[in-house]
Amino acid sequence: MGENNSPPESLKENLDQNADANLVAKDVSTLETIGRQIQDLMSMGKKHKFWETQPVGQFKDVGDSSLLEGPIEPPTPLTEVKQEPYNLPSQYEWTTCDMNSEETCTEVYNLLKNNYVEDDENMFRFNYSKEFIRWALRPPGYYPSWHIGVRAKASKKLVALITGVPARIRVRDEVVKMAEINFLCVHKKLRSKRLAPVMIKEVTRRVHLENIWQAAYTAGVVLPTPITTCQYWHRSLNPKKLIDVGFSRLGARMTMSRTIKLYKLPDSPVTPGFRKMELCDVPAVTRLIRKYLSQFVVAPDFDENDIEHWLLPTEDVVDSYLVESPESHEITDFCSFYTLPSSILGNQTYSTLKAAYSYYNVSTKTPLLQLMNDALIVARQKDFDVFNALDVMHNETFLKELKFGPGDGQLHYYLYNYRLRNALKSSELGLVLL
Repeated sequence: MGENNSPPESLKENLDQNADANLVAKDVSTLETIGRQIQDLMSMGKKHKFWETQPVGQFKDVGDSSLLEGPIEPPTPLTEVKQEPYNLPSQYEWTTCDMNSEETCTEVYNLLKNNYVEDDENMFRFNYSKEFIRWALRPPGYYPSWHIGVRAKASKKLVALITGVPARIRVRDEVVKMAEINFLCVHKKLRSKRLAPVMIKEVTRRVHLENIWQAAYTAGVVLPTPITTCQYWHRSLNPKKLIDVGFSRLGARMTMSRTIKLYKLPDSPVTPGFRKMELCDVPAVTRLIRKYLSQFVVAPDFDENDIEHWLLPTEDVVDSYLVESPESHEITDFCSFYTLPSSILGNQTYSTLKAAYSYYNVSTKTPLLQLMNDALIVARQKDFDVFNALDVMHNETFLKELKFGPGDGQLHYYLYNYRLRNALKSSELGLVLL
């Protein structure tokens, strides 16, 4: 239900000097674009032997209007689901990672810190904090058995990981119980062992044991078959540091001082009633977000417990702000971002790039442009270096205006055992996976 360690998203700005001239076209996720990518893959002789055996949309089916939307395979009787784990190579063994254990959480943190997603030039690597990993893996109703590790038998060292958490995801009018699959990571020295397909089959088996038959996941590579393809955009908050570490570069005919001035933000938010979300706001925020997400083809079906877990501010994990009308005290607008730093590799001066990632944003009374500018301001106040956003939901309406630049990679969204007849535009997607 995921693919091994290819970057699931862009870690840095597109450093092409002519980036403005070749911004990704709006139809990046249309059927025609996906079709061209598929033809390119086929002409290269690139096959996906594993994925061709799985209940996912297949390249050969793209554009086949006779196929029905919905589950590709029906559920299996639970008594027929394989009861024993899949076999690993003899020197490895399965382990269930108890995320309530400080020792295990540290092991997971170190595995990801040293072996997870890097950019193509090996300049940056994701550095999820322990607090973030716990938050990501322990939502309401989570299954500890879906936090799957692989250990070397001899040393007992954790060498690989794949995780799932339960979610309710609405596809058009149907709410589907799914697993969200994440953190597929294999130690760099073991990449030739073909552990990833076995790990994917094992997490699938454990998800099926809970009578759940669908999943959602993302990857930076094209697999059979994306439901949409998104672009990452980056907004510089600390331009000097970003240029110093090679995340971005000075534009043509730009000096450092002019660049710093270009990205300068006001000292404090400008919207009256803009404040941090509190526990008492959960019911109002839930109503606001549920109504907003109802317009998208694929989106989470959040209840108050989900909103409390995913969006109530947690230091160095997730930040959420809202606009409370000074007159009526109604909650009218909402914005949020999560904290995902990257390790800066091989730089003498800096070791960490502090990045904010746009999460869920709802504008009803405050213009989205103004709301997101306030989000940038509070992110800068909290010493973030860069603010990242996907072109999902209505994000495209503020990206260029607020001086975001396109990233150097794409993020492909997938559903397991659920077919959409046509690929979506990224703006039809209301789902953000961590």
